[in-house]
Amino acid sequence: MTSGDADVRLVDMTLRDGMHAVDHQFTPEEMADVAAALEAAEMDVAEVSHGDGMGGSSINYGFSAATTEEYLDAVAPELDDTRLSVLMLPGIGTVEEIDMAIDRGADMCRIATHVTEADISEDHFVKVKDRGLEANGLLMLSHMAEPERVLEEAQLMEEYGADAVYVMDSAGAMLPSDVRDRVSLLVDELDIDVGFHAHNNLGLGIGNSLAALEEGAVTIDGCLRGLGAGSGNAQMEVLVGVLDKAGYDVNPDFFGTMDAAEDVLVPMIDDDEMPELDNDSLMLGYAGVYSSFLRHTRRAGEKYGIDPREILVELGEMEVVGGQEDLITDVAARLADEGAAAEAAGDD
Repeated sequence: MTSGDADVRLVDMTLRDGMHAVDHQFTPEEMADVAAALEAAEMDVAEVSHGDGMGGSSINYGFSAATTEEYLDAVAPELDDTRLSVLMLPGIGTVEEIDMAIDRGADMCRIATHVTEADISEDHFVKVKDRGLEANGLLMLSHMAEPERVLEEAQLMEEYGADAVYVMDSAGAMLPSDVRDRVSLLVDELDIDVGFHAHNNLGLGIGNSLAALEEGAVTIDGCLRGLGAGSGNAQMEVLVGVLDKAGYDVNPDFFGTMDAAEDVLVPMIDDDEMPELDNDSLMLGYAGVYSSFLRHTRRAGEKYGIDPREILVELGEMEVVGGQEDLITDVAARLADEGAAAEAAGDD
């Protein structure tokens, strides 16, 4: 579902996935300012939620500075041509929150599950479609399933009423060949649009997005300045410029998107909140661990005196998924105990 005559629809998630980078502390006023800048830049879609979707503000995922209602009430008046999206993770958010978001101006709802758990999303798709909104399905951590399994799960979402299904590289773990294999299969076999969501933990956010488009994807996610968990998402202003240079017809204005990032977002962000491709986020991509685990892993490593890289490798071998952040502390504590036991044995 591209916008107008554009070849690609761009979904800006600065006010959703970008929330991970700021510990979910954007204020409603800051969100309104960013939304106004995105509207001025003619962005196709802006997504607003806690980083883990509606209902995510909790002790498990981190409390946000305001409620979803307050965020939506601040952002909706700033958007006219730019559509307003919200994120729903079944098991974190509820179908009642879908009603709340729609009543506050949401135009579409994106429903995300782990790549092998699309079957938990049926009620949520039914609710969104019954209310007459566009519903997109997001298959998180798609690197954890072979292309054929990704297709099976995407077909379930299509059956439930999805208007588009996304391959999500939630851990930034995919190589271009991984993206091509999954996106091309979905494009060939589905009767709905295919999208792609990149993280930049291996430095491939833009390259993987281009690979997805070359295989037939028509909707792509990004964030201003690449804000997001881990080393961030595909950087939106770079995406707009690269796609324009590559000959794609896109709606957002290149200069306007650059201005939204430089003049509006950057002054809100502390230096230590700006994503970078450092060793920790590189390890996320290498280990294949969900990007929102990074800050929690750093804190656990400091608390227990464990190298965060060791924790991430262990979590990757366990194939942890979003919603299992509580395991980070368990792994750090176990590694610390094992280290202490080994040291004691050495002393003997």
